[in-house]
Amino acid sequence: MGENRSAPTLMENKNTVISEKLSAESISKVNGFLKNMGLFNLNFLPQYDTKDSFSELSRSFLKVQHVHRGKISCIVSVKPPIMNVYGSLHGGAVGDVAVRVATACARTIVGKDKELFLGELSISYLSSAPQNAAVIVNASIVRSGRSLTVVALDFRLKDSEKLCYISRATFYHVPVASL
Repeated sequence: MGENRSAPTLMENKNTVISEKLSAESISKVNGFLKNMGLFNLNFLPQYDTKDSFSELSRSFLKVQHVHRGKISCIVSVKPPIMNVYGSLHGGAVGDVAVRVATACARTIVGKDKELFLGELSISYLSSAPQNAAVIVNASIVRSGRSLTVVALDFRLKDSEKLCYISRATFYHVPVASL
């Protein structure tokens, strides 16, 4: 695993099924587009070529600001490893941060005697967060009962307080089975 490697292009991958109706030129254009989007660039540094390495990567850009019962505030630094090709925070990174912060917020209310199961996550992408921006993520409990907890999150640029993303997570409570 620790060595650099590159994934095959569409034409080189034996698992890819390509329609016979497509011309070689069309296939070449698709390959070029996917390559420009970074799909075939899988040269990872050894420390990130391990199981669950994305957790370490994404956590390194997330700093906790405040933790209170039912509320959490964090700051995300928008840096190249979590950016998309357009120079802004990648949607997958937004989702990852939303899940992490929402889970932490739910844990301020729900005891360790119950396991949390993420049943639903919605994200609205309203505006982008540019490179080197600091994004404040505020999470708060909307509702928490016996069997579920709902958390609302908003992502705002620290400098202008412009709203970039909003999210809502629903967690189901599952009793931890005793052994």
